[in-house]
Amino acid sequence: MKRNKKVRIKDVAEKAEVSTATVSHVINGNKYVSETIKSKVNKVLKELNYHPNSAARSLRSTKTNTIGFIIPINSEDTAKSFFMSIAEGIEEKLKSRGYNLILSNSKEDPEQELNLIKMFNTKVDGLILAPTNENFKSINETIDHNFQIVMIDRLPVGYKGDYVLVDNFQGTYEGINELIKSGYKKIGFLSSGLGITTSNDKFEVNKELSNNRIYVNPNNERFQAYKVALSDNKISYNPDYVLFGESSFQSGYDLAKQLISKEVDAIFIANNIMTMGSIKFIQEQKLKIPDDIGIIGYDNYDWTEIISPPLSAIKQPAFEIGVQAAELILNKIQKPTLDCQHIKLKTENLKRSSY
Repeated sequence: MKRNKKVRIKDVAEKAEVSTATVSHVINGNKYVSETIKSKVNKVLKELNYHPNSAARSLRSTKTNTIGFIIPINSEDTAKSFFMSIAEGIEEKLKSRGYNLILSNSKEDPEQELNLIKMFNTKVDGLILAPTNENFKSINETIDHNFQIVMIDRLPVGYKGDYVLVDNFQGTYEGINELIKSGYKKIGFLSSGLGITTSNDKFEVNKELSNNRIYVNPNNERFQAYKVALSDNKISYNPDYVLFGESSFQSGYDLAKQLISKEVDAIFIANNIMTMGSIKFIQEQKLKIPDDIGIIGYDNYDWTEIISPPLSAIKQPAFEIGVQAAELILNKIQKPTLDCQHIKLKTENLKRSSY
């Protein structure tokens, strides 16, 4: 006699035309689902005679007192110290509440990120994620139904949950204003890629982030702030003064060469490793900072203080990002029905001697 194939939650999701996470939410009643969708899912559950796997559910219900943290650092990335400072902030808050931290790296690989999430599903009580996937749908379908998550640094399309971001717009806007106050008028802008938005030209920089339609890439916010700061100071935007490239030392070197050939008098560099490459070119040309060219780099690293002259930088509150993210995830684990919290932290403009 032929045995019936066991019905999986994925089968229910496909027939009901919803995500597996939505089916889980309906079964467990732990997150809001509209009555229309709930009715549709329940109908399919009955039709397919689906029965939840109690063994699998018990795995997830066992508390581990551990939080996962996935960072996105590729081989050439210099943001290691930034994310390690965030990890320190997370760990300090977790220890004060009797929790441990497990850290892993997606290496900016969306598939690797999903594999890590699957691994964490039964090993930790919640996850803090600096996402690589630009759409939350794939992440949402991978997360276990009882799994709490907090996003940091970037937001994928469709994500409406808890997050902690840095106000990249504020930091860049203030930096460009400082350059203009110091007498610079032909200000170049260097950055790595912008990522996805619905429309770069219509980006609503002064309004609440619309998480259901915008992939919040920090480089995009910095670019928008650059344009707005110029406009507010009645300086015309010149697209020739804006260059985008790979997040690499060589790209920073090459693009600085291009900008300086266009006779800019200052450069705002929105990426740390590109800042290093740019400074290398400037030093080779024996240009004097800040007399020949003014410089501001985004984010503060040890090397920015020891070069000559010391480099002005926009400092992100990395440790505080970690503390706030840990607080959010622990509160959500304790009380899953809490309203989602959206936190944006201010940057600090460290003025040294480069403009």
